[in-house]
Amino acid sequence: MNNYITLGARDAAAAEAFYDAVMATLGWSCHMTWPGWRAYSEGGTGTGLTVWTCAPFDGAPATAGNGTMVALAAPSRGAVDAFHAAALAHGGSDEGAAGPRPDYGPDWYAAYVRDPTGNKLAAVWNG
Repeated sequence: MNNYITLGARDAAAAEAFYDAVMATLGWSCHMTWPGWRAYSEGGTGTGLTVWTCAPFDGAPATAGNGTMVALAAPSRGAVDAFHAAALAHGGSDEGAAGPRPDYGPDWYAAYVRDPTGNKLAAVWNG
């Protein structure tokens, strides 16, 4: 079994539009879908880490975890910039514009966003 992350989505259509755009900036795409569910992986291969979006199993409304953040590796600074822009253009909100973060290392470049449900994501390039 591959490692995976599941993020709750209040609105499947909004999550699909957001993640299709944002994940593409990092070279990821959907490799599996069925009503209300969508799985993303690097290159859309279905191998390695998978990020799932779906409604919670318990039927209660999806909420963002306080203190939870998913950081995804970006292939370049430009990809971090594109990730941030795509997030804001597809219903996400800004949690930290793309830019250097020298407190974390000399080559650390990151952007922080929230998806339409409020889940926090980061794209990180570390030289």
